[in-house]
Amino acid sequence: MTTDLMKKPLLTMSRKILLFKAFVHISALWIVIDLYYKAINDLLGSDPVKEVIHSTGIGGLNLLLITLAVSPLAKKFKLSWLMRSRRLLGLYAFLYACLHLVSYAAFELQWDLSLLTSEIIKRPYITVGMVVFSLLLMLAVTSPDYCKRKLGKRWQKLHNYNYLIILLVPTHFYWSVKSDVLEPLIYFFMAFVMLYFRRDKIKQMLRKTN
Repeated sequence: MTTDLMKKPLLTMSRKILLFKAFVHISALWIVIDLYYKAINDLLGSDPVKEVIHSTGIGGLNLLLITLAVSPLAKKFKLSWLMRSRRLLGLYAFLYACLHLVSYAAFELQWDLSLLTSEIIKRPYITVGMVVFSLLLMLAVTSPDYCKRKLGKRWQKLHNYNYLIILLVPTHFYWSVKSDVLEPLIYFFMAFVMLYFRRDKIKQMLRKTN
């Protein structure tokens, strides 16, 4: 009896997945709730609009990097349950991107859609940002298992756009800053590290396109 209890894992795979997803939900939601609470109560310093827009954008970028880090970490440390949580991280990255865009449109542009259109055309960093948002929307819409089955091999090709997105987001960040480019350059480095782990897959993809 004692031997059987010792052999039995403390946490089953389903429980690990459940606990990790609960952690993701609580962490991701708490950050945005706290951010907007501070914004509403004027606790974000002299420029709360800038802080909200910046924080939601950085939060989305961090989640994209974490999403891409899941696969190499799961393979390295044999954490198969971690792969089952990757989609949730990606969807929260999309949520943060939505909040980033909505905050910009609402607070910076006062919902002036004609001005938004003008900004997309005139400002390259906003153009890139809208391209990223469109791609993330496409990936979020096709993330359910039903879409994966329906699209077949095309689903993986579609979701390989993650590799383009992870380069475009730091580009958007880099072009948006006026002077301090150190932070976006660090994010570029982290993006290239994530892509380095997928170098064989990317090479294979490039061969197929040639």
